[in-house]
Amino acid sequence: MDFSIGELARRTKVKVPTIRYYEQIGLLLPPPRTEGQQRRYDKNAIARLAFIKHARELGFDIEAIRALLSLQDNPDQSCSVADRIAKARLAEVEERIVSLNALRAELRRMVEECASGRVAECRVIETLADSSHGHGRLAET
Repeated sequence: MDFSIGELARRTKVKVPTIRYYEQIGLLLPPPRTEGQQRRYDKNAIARLAFIKHARELGFDIEAIRALLSLQDNPDQSCSVADRIAKARLAEVEERIVSLNALRAELRRMVEECASGRVAECRVIETLADSSHGHGRLAET
C-alpha cells in the first residue's frame, strides 16, 4: 500500500513542504514516483517521518536526527553514539531550565515590586530599562 505526499502529510501531521525538505536534506529517502512523477510513500516512510517528527519535538537538531536515523538503520551498532547524542540534548535542556528559572525569578521580582501601583512607580518598567540587574545574561542563552 502506498500514499501520496498529501496523504503522508495528513497521516503524520507534517506539512508537505517539510516532507520535501526532509527529502532534500536526506532524512527521508527519495520515494519511488509514478509515471506522472507523483511521489509514492509506504508504511516505512510513515514510521521514519514519525521518528523525525518526535525527535524534532524533543529538540534534537537535524544532524543529531541524521545520526540517530543512521543508528536506527544499522541496529547492530553500539548504542554509545545514541547515548552521547541524548546526553548532549539533556545537558542543553538542563542549561535552558537554569536560564528559565532565572528568568522566572526576575519576572516574579518585577511583578512583586510593581504591585499594581501607578506606572510612574512601576518596577516592571524601571527594571526593564535597567540593564544592571543582571538579566542581560538571560538573553545570551
